[in-house]
Amino acid sequence: MVTKAVHWLAAAALMVAVSGVQAATKGDPAAGEAKSGLCGGCHGFDGNSEDATFPRLAGQYSSYIAKQVKDFQKGLRTNNETMAGMAAMVASDEDAHDIGAYFQQQKMAKKPLTDADRKLAQKGEKLFFEGNPKNNVYGCVNCHGERGRGKSPNVAVFPVIGGQHRDYLVKQLKEFREGARSNDPAGMMSNIAKGLSDDEIQALATYLAGLL
Repeated sequence: MVTKAVHWLAAAALMVAVSGVQAATKGDPAAGEAKSGLCGGCHGFDGNSEDATFPRLAGQYSSYIAKQVKDFQKGLRTNNETMAGMAAMVASDEDAHDIGAYFQQQKMAKKPLTDADRKLAQKGEKLFFEGNPKNNVYGCVNCHGERGRGKSPNVAVFPVIGGQHRDYLVKQLKEFREGARSNDPAGMMSNIAKGLSDDEIQALATYLAGLL
């Protein structure tokens, strides 16, 4: 119960601290369309990548996209050398927010790229809503919302994960668990991922990929 309370307090503090800053930072989607050209080769020009190892950006919160770009630039996120090189080509914070605003306005495709295992998805659904208290795994729904659509565009510290590619989600969860990715606020994702087994990660990713 103590661990759960700590997670709740950390989440609440992050929402309060970040929401005001993000609300004041808005990009221009029209300008972002032109600036996002380099992103299209991997992520799709409408943000719907056709390779499950590259994340869908369509419908993702603008501020979350901008944060990832800046984290790669600053060396705070180091789990993808290709993306680090691409982020280095984004000239300014304004450009990052414009690109984010463009992708946020795009519609996520309504079909997953990978087939879903129904039983595995059901296991993932239980983990998503209930977590696993024995391993201090907090239910994803508490931060990412009932359909994995986050809490609010003004609280983009919790990104949209519903409908994201299964393979990409698996990779990110494993890298959070192993410390290869560590740019999550207050280490929340890293701490949660450490309590997940490989099977649980597959189950969660399978369930989330189907939330379209």
